[in-house]
Amino acid sequence: MIERAGEHAFDYPLHGGEGSIRMQWHFLDTSRLPVAVQTWELPPGASEGMHAHDAEQQPLDELYLVLAGTGRMHVDDETYDIAAGDGVLAPAGTWHDLANTGPDPLRLLVVWGEPGTTDWSGFGSAQAARSAREQRRSR
Repeated sequence: MIERAGEHAFDYPLHGGEGSIRMQWHFLDTSRLPVAVQTWELPPGASEGMHAHDAEQQPLDELYLVLAGTGRMHVDDETYDIAAGDGVLAPAGTWHDLANTGPDPLRLLVVWGEPGTTDWSGFGSAQAARSAREQRRSR
């Protein structure tokens, strides 16, 4: 099964931000994963709008992975300048906003869903990822 880039894309304003975000929701109603997987493209100057997903009523964790461009992300009291390859996690209940601060479109992979855990310990890549994190902490 394949979905081509832009095949089901639509413009969507989010949370009172500036401009519209070009969005594609990948495998909506087809995937059995318990998360939404979307690609977003924000034109220069566009933003998502400051918002939070109430930890009590509608808890959602959101993971933003920058594919291209530059931007700024606010998560509670932290501000991050972001570029291709950077990832930001906005846990349920945190106030967050995303803005394109560069001259080119900001392209992201956004994955969101209800908080939960899964045991990945049986996968070699999870073991390698934990090892890489431990090595980084010990420097």
